[in-house]
Amino acid sequence: LYVDNEVGGATSTGVGEEVVRNVGSFLVVELMRQGYNPEAACKEAVMRIIKKKPETAKNIQVGFLAINKKGEYGAYAIQQGFSFAVCNAEKQDLLIKGKSYY
Repeated sequence: LYVDNEVGGATSTGVGEEVVRNVGSFLVVELMRQGYNPEAACKEAVMRIIKKKPETAKNIQVGFLAINKKGEYGAYAIQQGFSFAVCNAEKQDLLIKGKSYY
């Protein structure tokens, strides 16, 4: 988990060692600071993991989830099956199937 009050926050799930090696959640927030939307920032973090260890990435799961200060959210994972829930004042039961590389 990494949060910056000026930008937003990001978290991850999956093989934590790969997230730590890439400073993943921090990377997602910094990409949002540079203008990426949350989903694009999450995708870039996933792509960096895949680029560094393509053979390993085929057999592991890492997913990122982010929200910016505007309330925009997004997620991206290496493998299919990464879903996340969104809850706000209007809707409390929204389950979203996240996008993935594979």
